[in-house]
Amino acid sequence: MKRIVSSILLCLLAFPLFGKVYLVSVGIADYPGKENDLRVSAEDAKTISKIFLATKDASVCTLTNENATQGAMLSAMHTLFSEAGYDDSVLLYFSGHGTDGTLVCHDGLLSYEHILNLLNGYHAKQKIVIVDACYAGKMRTSKQHSSDFSNQNVMFFLSSRTNEESKESQYKNSLFTIFLERGLRGGADTDRNRIITAREIYDFVHNGVVKASDGKQHPVMWGKFDNNMTIIKW
Repeated sequence: MKRIVSSILLCLLAFPLFGKVYLVSVGIADYPGKENDLRVSAEDAKTISKIFLATKDASVCTLTNENATQGAMLSAMHTLFSEAGYDDSVLLYFSGHGTDGTLVCHDGLLSYEHILNLLNGYHAKQKIVIVDACYAGKMRTSKQHSSDFSNQNVMFFLSSRTNEESKESQYKNSLFTIFLERGLRGGADTDRNRIITAREIYDFVHNGVVKASDGKQHPVMWGKFDNNMTIIKW
């Protein structure tokens, strides 16, 4: 009996408890007018939603194009993230236009500061923001907010540095999201334990994007978080 109990304890140590993922996945390709339209951002959001839905341990809300207004995004985050308990993760994924410290919704801007303040109100111990947008890394260099961001328990995974564009591709997803998908589906699982950690997904996506873009795009990961925290079990 003692051996059985010891074996169970060892399994729990080897595979730490990991709760449910609450994901709001947003992609905007069709902006008002024609001059600002993108090609694959809506598909990016659908791709990320499918990955997490396949795990059976996720609640997902997907917003694309005209449905991805500022109000709809805030409402979806509040509704879904409020359900998360301490052992769960809340995750906002966004693909679309980005500008100085903000995401460009279908009808306006949503700042990183606003998102951060919203996330602080939820109980989940793991809070993740993944952004696939041009100049996404600019939030790291904002003198007004950089100290606030670095002291919060939020992981930001951003598709490009401050002065870099985030590339679309000839395929159905953008360059960053192509490697993000591959990594989350197991490509980043270097120790083959079917758990993708923050460090594993960063290394896989960063190396892939830098090589595929000939050094023109460098994803960055930033914030206060454990490098070994679980992003997904695949």
